[in-house]
Amino acid sequence: MALLQVRKWYVLRTFSGHEKKVKEHLESEVERLGQQEKLGDIVIPTDTVFEMRGGKKRTREKTSFPGYILIQALIDPYIKEIISGAPSTIGFLGVDGEATPLPPHEVNRILGMMDEDKSEQPEIPFKEGDAVKVVDGPFNTFTGFVEEVYPDKMKVRVMVSIFGRKTPLELDYLQVEHEG
Repeated sequence: MALLQVRKWYVLRTFSGHEKKVKEHLESEVERLGQQEKLGDIVIPTDTVFEMRGGKKRTREKTSFPGYILIQALIDPYIKEIISGAPSTIGFLGVDGEATPLPPHEVNRILGMMDEDKSEQPEIPFKEGDAVKVVDGPFNTFTGFVEEVYPDKMKVRVMVSIFGRKTPLELDYLQVEHEG
């Protein structure tokens, strides 16, 4: 009588920047060999980050743990060989070369970080009266004071002095930094 075995989560070390390549290879290799029941989800933990490029605000996915991916698998010698033999892999995290499953609370914590509502507003880095310096755009290097904060738009209104006159600028959070 066979016992029903449960897939566990493991951490696979890869070359940094090759996580997506390893994931795609493993998915196609497992399907080709008909081992889908032994390999569940393959997850690359990511965060959404905001950045300024060419004067425009962009969002992109950034790997939370470069060089690591999470694999839900039923490890036996055959599936371990398939996973360990994938290009750009270093091996499983574990003790004495053996794949050690992650505790459920760690898996929940990591997957929970990824499942957080992406539309949730980040912490507001500025408040009225803060001294700031413009670091991006046509007014680069100008300094001024935050007059108003727009958390829903992730923008601030900054009063700067241009030719001796106070002028308001509406800037993204990423275009200014605290002076000092």
